[in-house]
Amino acid sequence: MSLSLILAFLWAIAANVLAMIPSRDNHWRRAYALIAVGVPILGYVTYQNGPWIGLAVLLGGMSLLRWPVIYLGRWMRRNVGNKDADA
Repeated sequence: MSLSLILAFLWAIAANVLAMIPSRDNHWRRAYALIAVGVPILGYVTYQNGPWIGLAVLLGGMSLLRWPVIYLGRWMRRNVGNKDADA
């Protein structure tokens, strides 16, 4: 197993452990930190193992950090929808 996949698995374990610890801000600071660490790991996985494995790791990360992805989708839909209504 490559170093990049080991780092990705350690990231997933850390994300699960951090989700179990209570938080006053609904885990948003931890989510931002996990995103900041996870994006370079995702790039490294894709570089070392190819785009299909990178896509699988991306989907796994999105399943762990689903609320930031949901909010990003809502924000994008709202902003794209406003531009179409103004034209």
